[in-house]
Amino acid sequence: MRTKFLLTALPFLTSALLGLAGCATMETANTKSLLMQAGFHVRTPDSPKHKEIYDALTPYQMQKATVNGKVFYVFKDEKEGVAYVGREAEYQRYRDLAVAQKIRQDYYMAVEMQYAAAYRWYGWGPRGIWY
Repeated sequence: MRTKFLLTALPFLTSALLGLAGCATMETANTKSLLMQAGFHVRTPDSPKHKEIYDALTPYQMQKATVNGKVFYVFKDEKEGVAYVGREAEYQRYRDLAVAQKIRQDYYMAVEMQYAAAYRWYGWGPRGIWY
């Protein structure tokens, strides 16, 4: 019984995990694209001190750092082995771009939902045809 359940559930769990991994990859690619548009610079750690600082960063999260009184924002891409570095102006531009993109996505979703409702599409086809 337990083996049958595992064999039945395994394909569903595998596809769910692959789907989540795909979403995470797309999200990271999107973040990197926004960072580049905002003016962040790609830096590869090239000295032992830079490698030490790079290793201490949390991957795939924006972090704020202050060096000699100057504020920097750093996004570590562990897979590529680089860090995206920007100042306050680049960070604000990144946030503005991310908000604008979210608004566009929400608008697109609302339009799609209105379109579906206008044509009374309920998954199996227009209502009334399949009844």
